[in-house]
Parts: sequence; structure tokens; C-alpha cells
Amino acid sequence: MTTTIAFLGLGAMGAPMADNLLAAGFALRVWNRTPARAHAFATRGATVCASVAEAVQGAAFVVSMVADDEAARALMLGPDGVVAAAAPGTTIVDSSTLSPAMTREVARAARERGIDHLDAPVSGSVGQARGRELVFMVGGPREAFERARPLFDAMGRMTRHMGDSGAGATIKLINNMLSGTMHVALAEAVAVALAAGLEPEGVREILGEGAAGSRLVRTKIPKMVARDFSPLFQLGLMEKDLRYFLGIAQELDRPVPVAALVRSQLQAARRAGLGEQDASAIFDYTDGRAG
Repeated sequence: MTTTIAFLGLGAMGAPMADNLLAAGFALRVWNRTPARAHAFATRGATVCASVAEAVQGAAFVVSMVADDEAARALMLGPDGVVAAAAPGTTIVDSSTLSPAMTREVARAARERGIDHLDAPVSGSVGQARGRELVFMVGGPREAFERARPLFDAMGRMTRHMGDSGAGATIKLINNMLSGTMHVALAEAVAVALAAGLEPEGVREILGEGAAGSRLVRTKIPKMVARDFSPLFQLGLMEKDLRYFLGIAQELDRPVPVAALVRSQLQAARRAGLGEQDASAIFDYTDGRAG
């Protein structure tokens, strides 16, 4: 019997993830706050639903991908949201990047109705989502994690169970803190390199081979040099993730001065109008071209 999945949130990341579930043979019921994004899935065999409550009917799993805690609260805990409408025995797989506190609040509400909840955010951007190369970091009941493994395998290349509810959200925010810090550091490095008259391709090649070499060095330096800030991961979302990370650090009474500075830079860039551009647009703010 074909497993039915409700997929909620068909944005830049959600749409390719849903596509991969369809390609893997799952029956898909889709909903998006902006209906036009969902209509394209009707031609590919998915059932387009007019509401969250309709989408979760008959679904064994509910996968969600929304922007932040506020959107997740409305989606999950609203009067017609997932927790209220899903049947006992359903498993929620929330791949949104949320605060651990929000994740645990939803998990408690779900558990009271006999619903399992997994916080399962991802590492990777749009390209990795399209290519089934996402890395899932998952918190929640081990049994639910094992049941959901075929979904993770259809959408990504690696999945790791990190612990109890909130553990996936926590490691994701730590990961994005490092990514945000790297974006800000790269922006400063590229700004100095270009001001010194260095050849951009040589800068990318040498830094890519150095101790700080990474996928970000290889992909973000060209975007900064070309001033191509078409969004793969929006700067405003990165700033939100740094804000959530600082909340964790405060709860744990751990000093994080570097992360606080990085968040302030991203916040200033967002307030300067760069929030909907790629996170590499921090280069424009660093280089004095915005705000």
C-alpha cells in the first residue's frame, strides 16, 4: 500500500523536497499558504488541498517546511492546524529551522493527541534539495525516526538521529551560526582582496585550498565577486537563525561574543534592505554599498 504524505510549505526548499517524495512513489497531499505554488503539483500527481486540515486527512506523515517560529505556531498549533486535525498515530516531520523551545512546545502538544513529532531540519540549500543531497538532523522518538527513514532517504543523502525533541533544532542552529559567521568573514576577506587588486579567480582558488576551504568558499566568493545575490538561502533567514542561536546560548548561560557580532552585522544588512537576497549579500553591506 502506498504511503500518503501531507507536505505543507512549498517554498524554495519545500518544493524540490516534495518533488523528490513524489518521484520516490509516495502519494502526496500538498498545501501552501500561497495556493499558486501548490497548483503546479496537481499536474505531477499530487492532491492539492485548500487547507491544512484537509491536507493531513489520511496522511501517515506530515512534512512541513516553513520560515520561522511564528509560521510554525500557526501551522501546527492553530485551531485548524496539524495537531488539531491529524489523526492519532500520525508522524510529524518538521524540517523548518525553528527554536528548540518552539519545537518542544509542538512536540508536547502532539504527544497529548497521540501524534509523534520529529524536528528534522536540513543542511543544504536549493541545489542540494533538488539533487537529494540534503543532510537531515533529527530530534524526537527513535521509533518515529525509524518509521520516517524512507522519507529522509527519498530527500537526502544523510540522516542522523541527534537525541530527544529539540536536538535536531539545536544542532541546526549551531550549524547555521557557523555558516553565518563564515559568510561575514568571507565578505570581509573578499572586500579586502578586491581593494588590493587581487585577481578574483585566484582568490577563490587559493582560499579554497587553504585551511578555511569549504563549499561556502567555493560557492559564495563567485557570488560576491559577480554581485549575484539571487537567493539560495536568504540573508533574512540567516539572521533569524543567529537570533535563535543566541537564545539557546542565553538559556545555557554560555558567552558567544562572535555570534552576537555576526548577528548584528546580518541584522544591519537586513535593515538596509538585503533580507530577501542571498546571505552572500552581506558583502554589499560590508563593502559599503548598502544602507
